[in-house]
Amino acid sequence: MRAVVQRVKKAQVSVAGEIVGAINQGLCVFLGVGKEDENEDAEYLAEKIINLRIFSDTEDKMNLSLIDINGEVLAVSQFTLYGDCRKGRRPGFSNAAPPDKANELYKEFVSFIKSKGISVETGIFQADMLVSIDNDGPVTMLLDSKRLF
Repeated sequence: MRAVVQRVKKAQVSVAGEIVGAINQGLCVFLGVGKEDENEDAEYLAEKIINLRIFSDTEDKMNLSLIDINGEVLAVSQFTLYGDCRKGRRPGFSNAAPPDKANELYKEFVSFIKSKGISVETGIFQADMLVSIDNDGPVTMLLDSKRLF
Protein backbone atom coordinates (compact mmCIF):
# COMPACT_ATOMS: atom_id res chain seq x y z
CA MET A 1 0.00 0.00 0.00
CA ARG A 2 1.30 3.42 -0.89
CA ALA A 3 0.43 6.87 0.33
CA VAL A 4 1.24 10.42 -0.64
CA VAL A 5 0.70 12.44 2.52
CA GLN A 6 0.41 16.21 2.36
CA ARG A 7 0.21 18.55 5.34
CA VAL A 8 -2.64 20.94 4.59
CA LYS A 9 -4.31 24.06 5.96
CA LYS A 10 -7.47 22.83 4.23
CA ALA A 11 -8.47 20.40 1.50
CA GLN A 12 -11.60 19.28 -0.28
CA VAL A 13 -12.69 16.76 -2.86
CA SER A 14 -15.53 17.27 -5.35
CA VAL A 15 -17.38 14.89 -7.64
CA ALA A 16 -19.53 16.29 -10.49
CA GLY A 17 -19.30 19.78 -9.00
CA GLU A 18 -20.46 18.71 -5.50
CA ILE A 19 -18.12 18.79 -2.50
CA VAL A 20 -18.15 15.26 -1.04
CA GLY A 21 -15.42 15.72 1.58
CA ALA A 22 -13.62 18.67 3.16
CA ILE A 23 -11.21 19.23 6.05
CA ASN A 24 -9.40 22.04 7.76
CA GLN A 25 -5.89 21.61 9.20
CA GLY A 26 -4.58 18.10 8.87
CA LEU A 27 -3.45 15.65 6.21
CA CYS A 28 -4.59 14.92 2.69
CA VAL A 29 -3.76 11.28 2.00
CA PHE A 30 -3.77 9.83 -1.50
CA LEU A 31 -3.91 6.06 -1.01
CA GLY A 32 -3.03 3.37 -3.53
CA VAL A 33 -3.63 -0.32 -2.87
CA GLY A 34 -1.38 -2.99 -4.36
CA LYS A 35 -2.46 -6.46 -5.42
CA GLU A 36 -0.35 -8.04 -2.62
CA ASP A 37 -1.74 -5.80 0.16
CA GLU A 38 -3.69 -7.08 3.17
CA ASN A 39 -5.39 -5.57 6.25
CA GLU A 40 -2.01 -5.34 8.00
CA ASP A 41 -0.81 -2.94 5.32
CA ALA A 42 -3.82 -0.67 5.85
CA GLU A 43 -3.33 -0.65 9.63
CA TYR A 44 0.43 -0.09 9.34
CA LEU A 45 0.01 2.94 7.07
CA ALA A 46 -2.86 4.39 9.09
CA GLU A 47 -0.87 4.10 12.32
CA LYS A 48 2.24 5.55 10.68
CA ILE A 49 0.34 8.49 9.17
CA ILE A 50 -1.54 9.57 12.28
CA ASN A 51 1.68 9.50 14.30
CA LEU A 52 4.01 11.18 11.81
CA ARG A 53 5.59 14.18 13.50
CA ILE A 54 5.29 16.64 10.62
CA PHE A 55 3.43 19.54 12.24
CA SER A 56 5.33 22.46 13.74
CA ASP A 57 5.68 22.97 17.48
CA THR A 58 6.10 26.38 19.20
CA GLU A 59 9.75 26.45 18.10
CA ASP A 60 8.75 25.84 14.46
CA LYS A 61 10.23 22.33 14.45
CA MET A 62 8.34 19.42 12.91
CA ASN A 63 7.66 17.72 16.22
CA LEU A 64 3.88 17.24 16.44
CA SER A 65 1.60 14.57 15.00
CA LEU A 66 -1.91 14.71 13.62
CA ILE A 67 -3.13 13.44 16.99
CA ASP A 68 -1.22 16.19 18.85
CA ILE A 69 -2.89 18.97 16.84
CA ASN A 70 -6.36 17.38 16.67
CA GLY A 71 -6.07 17.45 12.89
CA GLU A 72 -8.32 15.90 10.28
CA VAL A 73 -7.73 13.53 7.36
CA LEU A 74 -8.99 13.69 3.80
CA ALA A 75 -8.44 10.19 2.35
CA VAL A 76 -8.62 9.86 -1.43
CA SER A 77 -8.20 6.55 -3.24
CA GLN A 78 -5.67 6.75 -6.06
CA PHE A 79 -4.75 3.58 -7.92
CA THR A 80 -2.31 5.55 -10.10
CA LEU A 81 0.21 5.39 -7.24
CA TYR A 82 0.89 1.91 -8.60
CA GLY A 83 1.54 3.18 -12.12
CA ASP A 84 4.75 1.71 -13.49
CA CYS A 85 6.42 4.17 -15.86
CA ARG A 86 9.76 2.41 -16.29
CA LYS A 87 9.01 1.11 -19.80
CA GLY A 88 7.50 3.05 -22.66
CA ARG A 89 5.35 6.12 -22.23
CA ARG A 90 2.08 4.67 -20.98
CA PRO A 91 1.99 3.63 -17.30
CA GLY A 92 1.15 0.03 -16.52
CA PHE A 93 -1.09 -0.73 -13.57
CA SER A 94 -0.63 -4.49 -13.20
CA ASN A 95 0.58 -4.09 -9.59
CA ALA A 96 -2.57 -2.23 -8.48
CA ALA A 97 -5.19 -4.23 -6.61
CA PRO A 98 -8.44 -5.06 -8.40
CA PRO A 99 -11.26 -2.62 -7.53
CA ASP A 100 -13.11 -4.84 -5.01
CA LYS A 101 -9.97 -5.55 -2.99
CA ALA A 102 -8.76 -1.96 -3.24
CA ASN A 103 -12.07 -0.58 -2.00
CA GLU A 104 -12.15 -3.03 0.91
CA LEU A 105 -8.64 -2.06 2.06
CA TYR A 106 -9.29 1.65 1.48
CA LYS A 107 -12.33 1.36 3.79
CA GLU A 108 -10.22 -0.56 6.33
CA PHE A 109 -7.63 2.26 6.28
CA VAL A 110 -10.34 4.90 6.86
CA SER A 111 -12.00 2.82 9.58
CA PHE A 112 -8.73 2.37 11.46
CA ILE A 113 -8.08 6.13 11.49
CA LYS A 114 -11.64 6.82 12.66
CA SER A 115 -11.22 4.25 15.46
CA LYS A 116 -8.47 6.49 16.87
CA GLY A 117 -10.94 9.36 17.23
CA ILE A 118 -9.74 11.28 14.19
CA SER A 119 -12.20 13.00 11.86
CA VAL A 120 -11.91 11.55 8.35
CA GLU A 121 -13.50 12.74 5.13
CA THR A 122 -13.23 10.79 1.89
CA GLY A 123 -13.68 10.99 -1.81
CA ILE A 124 -15.84 8.52 -3.73
CA PHE A 125 -14.09 5.33 -4.74
CA GLN A 126 -13.56 5.05 -8.54
CA ALA A 127 -15.15 8.46 -9.18
CA ASP A 128 -13.58 11.19 -11.28
CA MET A 129 -12.60 13.56 -8.48
CA LEU A 130 -11.31 17.11 -8.28
CA VAL A 131 -9.09 17.60 -5.22
CA SER A 132 -8.23 21.09 -3.95
CA ILE A 133 -5.36 21.34 -1.48
CA ASP A 134 -3.78 24.19 0.43
CA ASN A 135 -0.47 22.42 1.05
CA ASP A 136 1.14 23.76 4.22
CA GLY A 137 4.88 24.15 3.92
CA PRO A 138 4.78 22.50 1.45
CA VAL A 139 5.22 19.23 3.31
CA THR A 140 4.74 16.03 1.32
CA MET A 141 5.75 12.53 2.43
CA LEU A 142 5.82 9.26 0.47
CA LEU A 143 5.04 6.07 2.39
CA ASP A 144 4.93 2.41 1.42
CA SER A 145 3.65 -0.36 3.69
CA LYS A 146 6.33 -2.72 2.30
CA ARG A 147 8.91 -0.09 3.31
CA LEU A 148 10.24 0.23 -0.24
CA PHE A 149 10.82 3.94 0.37
